[in-house]
Amino acid sequence: MPAVTKPQNQTGDVLVDYEEKVFEDVKAEPGEKALVTFHTVAFEGSIGLVNLLQATRLLRKGFETSVLLYGPGVTLGVQRGFPTLGDEAFPGHQAMNKQIVKFMEEGGKVYACRFALQALYGHGEGALIPGVRPINPLDVLDIVLLHRKANAFILNTWTL
Repeated sequence: MPAVTKPQNQTGDVLVDYEEKVFEDVKAEPGEKALVTFHTVAFEGSIGLVNLLQATRLLRKGFETSVLLYGPGVTLGVQRGFPTLGDEAFPGHQAMNKQIVKFMEEGGKVYACRFALQALYGHGEGALIPGVRPINPLDVLDIVLLHRKANAFILNTWTL
């Protein structure tokens, strides 16, 4: 049997070249917009958190950025916690909520479909993270069309 002669990895070791950037750092032109849509269940994979991070990055690149939560995506925008709202039951439990709050604090807009909120998940508007704006289900398509008309970058997030 072959012997392993490489020392065990240690905290602080570098395993990849994390400093090389292959592509130019693209910034938004004045007035450019971006929309990130979420049709995904909170905690049903990493895509919810990953694309909230992408939305924040778009915002920091200068894009006027909005997030649309619809269908199961509204579950990303509700207050959570245990044993009380806001409490973190385990490390990372509030990661998505904290990212939404940070995104809005930096100027991003978050919208949540009222139909999905009530009809699908039994939540009222009071369940939303403060600052998340509830919208009519007819607005779901219109926000996408308005961003399309504005020639915006649109990142659609789907799971299920």
